[in-house]
Amino acid sequence: MAGYHVYILSSLPLLDFGRKAPLRYEGFLSACRGLVDEKELLVLEGLPAWDRVSSLDAEGNLLSSWRLFEISLRNELVKLRAARLQKDPAAYVRPEGFWDSGIIHTASNAIRQPILDAEKMMDEERWRRLDELCLGHYFDFDVLAAYALKLLILERWDRIASADKERILEEALAGTKSGS
Repeated sequence: MAGYHVYILSSLPLLDFGRKAPLRYEGFLSACRGLVDEKELLVLEGLPAWDRVSSLDAEGNLLSSWRLFEISLRNELVKLRAARLQKDPAAYVRPEGFWDSGIIHTASNAIRQPILDAEKMMDEERWRRLDELCLGHYFDFDVLAAYALKLLILERWDRIASADKERILEEALAGTKSGS
């Protein structure tokens, strides 16, 4: 009993950037169990740690394109931060990225913003890229994987919104005082 992507996708709640995640990632994985094959389930379970998931290297699928996009975005951030610090970025740039003017534009705009605004800007670009990568896909595994990645983005913002900001500030200030 595997490959019921149409059923899963049509039963999941819609995701909208900037809104609270309508379900937890664990709930999403539970909904997928028994309805996707084991290999696909393992890939979905590994998405929160995408850097270490070798199955994202499969050529020609959404996750492979997503991985290259994410590496390219991170590479651009490394280059900009290194230039700001007058350091050589070569040790930190991953070779498998690609050049994209949209990524360069996003990274250069983000680097000039306060941290939360920058993260939001980059996550909006990630969301748009996932939408682009889904063009031509309807009820297949690529759309399910894009849904999973979008859900992870929303969960991240849920954690940011619910963070104890006063405690974080106090810890940061305490670390500054002890370091001086």
